[in-house]
Amino acid sequence: MTFSICVREEYEDDGDTQYRFGVAVTTRLPGVGTLCPFVSEHGAVATQSLVNVELGRKGVEYLGDGLAVEDALDALLNADDGKPERQLHGVGADGEFAFSGDECGEWFGDLVGENYTVAGNLLTGESVIEAAAAAYEDGDREEPLAKRLIDALGAGQAEGGDKRDDLEVQSAAVKVATTEDREFDPYYDDLRVDASTEPVQDLRETFRLASEGQETVLEKYAEESEE
Repeated sequence: MTFSICVREEYEDDGDTQYRFGVAVTTRLPGVGTLCPFVSEHGAVATQSLVNVELGRKGVEYLGDGLAVEDALDALLNADDGKPERQLHGVGADGEFAFSGDECGEWFGDLVGENYTVAGNLLTGESVIEAAAAAYEDGDREEPLAKRLIDALGAGQAEGGDKRDDLEVQSAAVKVATTEDREFDPYYDDLRVDASTEPVQDLRETFRLASEGQETVLEKYAEESEE
């Protein structure tokens, strides 16, 4: 039903090493943002195929407790009777993990790269996740991670995406978190399009509007502060 990407990035903030984590997902069903993507300052997880929301919730919780992503997600899968129908992947502070059960819908598979994972099921083919991975790898690190993750979804969608073209109502979501102590999180770091015929395109437009809105708010309150 889905393809998604999870990433970890290291960056410097005032001389301190920080990490950002992000996850983006799209599917040919409504409301994917309520079920599949999970993120915190400790990692990012996507649960899909026959979704078990607890795998995502507990996954990021276990990462917050200090477990390695492989240990956390593998333990959750091994305790799950529905493991053959699950697809679960993600990144933690120092590792990556991806699993696709044998009973996920064709085509299904996953890909693990340096600091990221991509997975999908019921896709037109392997090129979908390969395109998403390539778009992320080639992205401009000066741009916000949320934008680059949406671009990765767009690249996968352009390769065919979810093969169920008889389902018109679709959805997409992106979430980003960081270890940085920020005064407030950017508006565009948690966005969802719950029901649309063009969810990735609409998510990109939502990102643009959220970015403009944030700039407007910052300018407004900067002017009021000066006055």
